[in-house]
Amino acid sequence: MKRKDFGVKPFTIPQPVWILATYDEDGTPDAMNAAWGGISEQNEISVCLTPSHKTVTNFLRSGAFTISMADADHIKACDYFGIVSGNVEKNKLEKSGLTVSSSDRVSAPVINELPVCVECKVIEYNKENCILRGEIVNVSVSEEALTDGKLDIKKARPVCFDPFNNCYHVIGEKVADAWNIGKELI
Repeated sequence: MKRKDFGVKPFTIPQPVWILATYDEDGTPDAMNAAWGGISEQNEISVCLTPSHKTVTNFLRSGAFTISMADADHIKACDYFGIVSGNVEKNKLEKSGLTVSSSDRVSAPVINELPVCVECKVIEYNKENCILRGEIVNVSVSEEALTDGKLDIKKARPVCFDPFNNCYHVIGEKVADAWNIGKELI
């Protein structure tokens, strides 16, 4: 198989499309779009965020943030969160048309329309390497995205970012059961 080199790039697929939400100093909710993140421990999530983001200022003050999974139904608002800075536009959430509720567990907003939300406490933020580590204190899923009490990915319609083509794709086609299909090779 012939291959094409792309050089040193932050290109992996799929990349999550996460919407981090925080409250600013006067309680106004803020949100930003982030793709460079993942689970780093059983109850820990990590995200790469430059210190200049309003969201960084907010979670350093409050000690908390939420991460909602962007979905196809709200992709315009989710993309907007990555285009406009909270340092410039104070009412990003209001302008997006999305609404929030306050988390019962952390001092951060939950975006009501996005079906999956991870509520987190800040463990640490390293300004040198831009890595935020957060303790996962709860994961919630809207009932509209459940089937038989479990997340139904076809209802949730999460999206991933394709950095090769600068576009979003819906995730949803099941190809096999994890920790099962590989047993055929044993």
